[in-house]
Amino acid sequence: MTTSVFGSLPSGIIPTLDRLDEEKFPQRLWEHDASLWKAEPEHQKIIQNALGWMKVSGVMLEHIDGLVSFVDGVRQAGFKHAVVLGMGGSSLCPDVCRATFGTAPGYLQLQILDSTVPSRILRVEESLDLAHTLFMVSSKSGGTVEPLSFFKYFFDRVRAVKGDAAAENFVAITDPGTSLEKLAQERKFRHIFAGQPDIGGRYSALSNFGLVPAALEGVDVRGLLLRAEQAARDSGAAVGAEESPGVSLGVIMAEAALEGRDKLTFVASPGIQTIGDWLEQLIAESTGKEGKGVIPVAGEDLGDPSVYGNDRLFVRLQLRSESNPSIDQKLRALGQAGHPVVRIELKDKLELGEEFLRWEIATATAGSLLGIDAFDQPNVQESKDNTNRLLGQFKSEGRLPEESAQVTSGAIHFYGETPAADGTAEAFLTAFLSQRKLNEDYVALMAYLEPTTEHDDALKAIRKSLRDGLAVATTLGYGPRFLHSTGQLHKGGPNHGLFIQITADDAEDVPIPGEPYSFSVLKRAQALGDLQSLQSKNRRVIRIHLATNVAEGLAALSILVAGAVKRVGKPASSQAAVQS
Repeated sequence: MTTSVFGSLPSGIIPTLDRLDEEKFPQRLWEHDASLWKAEPEHQKIIQNALGWMKVSGVMLEHIDGLVSFVDGVRQAGFKHAVVLGMGGSSLCPDVCRATFGTAPGYLQLQILDSTVPSRILRVEESLDLAHTLFMVSSKSGGTVEPLSFFKYFFDRVRAVKGDAAAENFVAITDPGTSLEKLAQERKFRHIFAGQPDIGGRYSALSNFGLVPAALEGVDVRGLLLRAEQAARDSGAAVGAEESPGVSLGVIMAEAALEGRDKLTFVASPGIQTIGDWLEQLIAESTGKEGKGVIPVAGEDLGDPSVYGNDRLFVRLQLRSESNPSIDQKLRALGQAGHPVVRIELKDKLELGEEFLRWEIATATAGSLLGIDAFDQPNVQESKDNTNRLLGQFKSEGRLPEESAQVTSGAIHFYGETPAADGTAEAFLTAFLSQRKLNEDYVALMAYLEPTTEHDDALKAIRKSLRDGLAVATTLGYGPRFLHSTGQLHKGGPNHGLFIQITADDAEDVPIPGEPYSFSVLKRAQALGDLQSLQSKNRRVIRIHLATNVAEGLAALSILVAGAVKRVGKPASSQAAVQS
């Protein structure tokens, strides 16, 4: 793995690397020494049962022939499509592989369904030949509401086509002993792939959760695992902290965050662009707790030094075959302006196998240095509990609670409290955005919308307006997917976020067989549950509702945001702070 660093690095990196060598950190890491993260015995017991990811590549290599045989059987049976029904750790690595490698000739076309927006579910269904589609119900816990709801819908749809033979179109990927495993046994699924109980969801890329979908679309999964084995040797127990690609990267992450550069900004080559989404979950959910955290920034276009404060650490992930002189020039300018820049070059796409393990080691290392448990997610359950409570209310009352809009502009409704406003949408947004603190805050867009290219482009324009005008980092998450990713950071990390939830009505709805609520109701309950959770943590949050025409609503919102940003204004000291 080729790595280089330029720009102004945090001063504590070298002393910390020396200290880690003195404390035998690399050796203790591979010995699963839980005291690296927590001193309390109750915490250590949990941590020791969460480190299986460190050796999973070797374990999976022992079972790779069976996986290849399964895939060959599915191909011979005439299956043409494969769909992952999952969330978070169950869907993000498969999505990286789908976007990075595509489908090899003769293998299955892979799709990922991790959205409860009805239009997304219908769009996926319309693209499938249901009789020749293999559905992977993927959930470590076996009880995640979204994959199980997807299963209920698509099992019903496949049964309408194939009758009692519908179960042969389904496989389960779940830990042993879960309710999903029992369901799969009762329904006689085609196959059940076991997860490893000693691996958390976000660390499961190189386990069955990542490899089964990848193998179905024809990815060289053996090659991925062999590259991961190389990464394990490169960052092994006998390797010094400075020479270890994983440990040294974790030190850079932690020391940068401790010096205020906690906005870890990814600049990835187009061919591996989606790795940023996987890294976002890994880092946010692992480090965002106890009021601390590294804030990953993925999908933000690279700008000139003038649009950044001094809270950034940049990481360039570049495929050797995709050189870009323009990006290189911008990164050099950032380095010259005082920003630290880490450059990682991948010889080919299979080196993702190395990057998966390198970043897992780096994140575990950063967690240790920040003094947090990098393997739990204490604040995720709260939003789930709120959602379940709201669904219970819907079952008993037939409706979800409603609130009154603070401001309305055309078909756009604004909810939430701001320090001051004169009754107009622009003033409402201006008051909210005026709360931002330079070199500290970020703006998070949380969009409960269908993830489409059109919506991506519109939201990207809003992000650019916010970043360039306010000199703040921006993040974007589609709901409910981000609840299983950055949601932990939002509620458990530092109170440095300005949260903008974006919702919309659904032109069409989709029922969930066996449930009194639909996917639209589920989505609304998830949005409202997360909003209530953020409010209970005293986070600065507003909701913007776009009604039914999302494209027109986003276009109008973009204009309103641009006007508010102009009224707030970018601080003249933003770049001076960097250079000083």
